[in-house]
Amino acid sequence: MTRTTDVLVVGGGSTGCGIARDVAMRGVDVTLVEKGNLTHGTTGRMHGLLHSGGRYAVSDQASARECVEENFVLRDIATHCVEETGGLFVKRPEDTEAYFEEKLEGCRACDIPAEVLSAAEAREREPYLATDIDRAIAVPDAAIDPFRLCVANAAAAENYGGEVVTHAEVTDVLVEAGEVVGVEVRHGDGPRKASTDVGSTERITADHVVNATGAWAGQLGAMAGVDIEVRPSKGVMTVMNTRQVDTVVNRCQPKGDADIVVPHETACILGTTDEEVDDPEDYPEERWEVDLMVEELAELVPILREARTLRSFWGVRPLYEPPGTGTEDPTDITRDFFLLDHADRDGLPGMTSIVGGKLTTYRMMAEDIVDHVCGKLGVRAGCRTADEPLPGSEDVGDLHERMDEFGLRSPVSRRSAQRLGSRTETVLDTPGPNPTVCNCEAVTRAEVRDAIDDAGRDLNAVRLRTRAAMGTCQGGFCCHRLAAELEPDFTAEEARASLDELYQERWKGQRHALWGEQLSQAMLNHMLHATTMNRDGDPARLDGDVAFGEFDDGTGTPASEAAGESTVADGGPGAGTTGEGDGWR
Repeated sequence: MTRTTDVLVVGGGSTGCGIARDVAMRGVDVTLVEKGNLTHGTTGRMHGLLHSGGRYAVSDQASARECVEENFVLRDIATHCVEETGGLFVKRPEDTEAYFEEKLEGCRACDIPAEVLSAAEAREREPYLATDIDRAIAVPDAAIDPFRLCVANAAAAENYGGEVVTHAEVTDVLVEAGEVVGVEVRHGDGPRKASTDVGSTERITADHVVNATGAWAGQLGAMAGVDIEVRPSKGVMTVMNTRQVDTVVNRCQPKGDADIVVPHETACILGTTDEEVDDPEDYPEERWEVDLMVEELAELVPILREARTLRSFWGVRPLYEPPGTGTEDPTDITRDFFLLDHADRDGLPGMTSIVGGKLTTYRMMAEDIVDHVCGKLGVRAGCRTADEPLPGSEDVGDLHERMDEFGLRSPVSRRSAQRLGSRTETVLDTPGPNPTVCNCEAVTRAEVRDAIDDAGRDLNAVRLRTRAAMGTCQGGFCCHRLAAELEPDFTAEEARASLDELYQERWKGQRHALWGEQLSQAMLNHMLHATTMNRDGDPARLDGDVAFGEFDDGTGTPASEAAGESTVADGGPGAGTTGEGDGWR
């Protein structure tokens, strides 16, 4: 089976989706392929910070300027994805005055709005800050939902005639007569699999291939016979059960681990570490890293010591080091992005890679590479992505006024409107009852049904679109309700399989936080799933399959040997499937 497109984008993270949108808006035929769900890689495993540039104002001012520029662009075009939290760089007594002044001057040199606050003024904004802090710098940091952002970009690409195919893993880059002419993909089970059989392969030919796979760029490059010097760097993030702060809180010190708290929706995300790894999909996830987040950041926000840790997850940064740089410490590698024209660089026309960068600058990165590709194809259309709102952010205006206009005064309706933006009336105006399916995140049936229409039976994809099962119970009370919404469009077997996949994905992030109240929550989820779905006596055991309670994560290691701390740690509340990549919440 073969199909043809003008531009083929490999990678469904923020940059790949942004490229697909930009290409389609210029009137060029584009297809995007992603081996998992959208945000399967780095984008779905970041802390949700929309950078003001303040974090790089001393060490990497070029990146800082890009960040502050794109920060304000995204506030305009992705209104329903951004929460304008503001940010603080907080100085503790042991932090140096010299670095504080250097940070302040760096922000001003990069045109980042910066205001010095006294300790009292900082605590007035964030009452849970430590009482012994000295002062702080206020900057325009914000929180952004990467899942909502990617889906909106993908939807925009499709609105302009593009095609987005998920669960399509590239198995080979097609090179003919010394030129890249396309890729071969293998289709998995999931939404948007292009009406092909699971496990089948397909050739997709294109005039130009864009490698937007981030930390995996080197692996795709190797398929084409070129070397791309990506240096993946892992970082842990830990999700707390409530918003201990409503402002992004940064430690005002040079580079270091555990120096940021990002409020997001109903939770706070603590981050992070920076450790180079060889393989972006195979690296250790260790309990001490989680402990480090809480211990260090409690110096800024002491109440974190008393909070419940919901889950942890690890992401891999797609750092790029140009040849000959020789940087030993990954924290010293620039966060800037690079366009690699393989025709000029490697004598291999037909493919360009985009590497480095960060989510905040995804739109700028996309514009740069699409300008380049359109130049190759002789397309003169210019970029409009900084001026045209994403689907869901058109004519939002004052969201609170619009919610009042729709009579949305309850907390549930208000949360729904904040997620849906300009699509609020279309989605929520249903003829029948619209009960709450996920109580923790206040997700209604109408939102779930809307996501199912787009994502099919993949409840993990529904989760990314709605936040259902991302709250404090981590799906314990809503997974079954979500699966029930799959009827009558899918069979009972399909619904059960999707439920198990979602439950297991939720479990993966909790394995490193099994103490205190969270241990009790995990046991409750275990018992709810085991008793209501009979997973503790699954007939699959008779067939030799991995069954509930047998293994910790599908690796084949008995959990009783791997953990040994409790009955929950000995099994986990999943059905024994490994599920898809561990999400950030």
